[in-house]
Amino acid sequence: MPDFREQLSDLLCGRVCVVGMGNVEYGDDGAGVRLAETLRKSGKQRASSCDFAVIVAGVSPERYVAHLDAAAFDTVLFVDAVECGATPGSVVLLDSTGMGSRFPQVSTHKLSVGLLAQLVEKNGRTKVWLLGVQPASLAHGRGLSPTVALTVERLVSLLAGQPEGALV
Repeated sequence: MPDFREQLSDLLCGRVCVVGMGNVEYGDDGAGVRLAETLRKSGKQRASSCDFAVIVAGVSPERYVAHLDAAAFDTVLFVDAVECGATPGSVVLLDSTGMGSRFPQVSTHKLSVGLLAQLVEKNGRTKVWLLGVQPASLAHGRGLSPTVALTVERLVSLLAGQPEGALV
């Protein structure tokens, strides 16, 4: 079975869109947004074999479904804080089937991530994945916890094709 880095690298070929989701007002719930903002600001791009786009969707990822469909991406990678019962800062990578089974309609978003994945994948050409980060705290406040901030920093490096350090 491939390790996390290999799995992620395999997903990031062709036309790829990273969609940062979450609410920055609630601590680690903003992990996906912070990751997308950092990727966008850094200007880091993957190898030329990848057409890499970034969307900062925040709390309304459903607003981007039509764009994701029209843009004909090969892969859409949702990044969000996900309560998965793991150690804070841990990551989980799920395909659309895994999203649907682990996170049915229960969601802090208007539509569940699983349903969003189904809507994007209905075109038959796009595969959707969820890169979830286990939050440490969802308390009201603007900052990420140190553990989740470190995970986000490492994920930015991995997504930009510059592996650094080990993930929790």
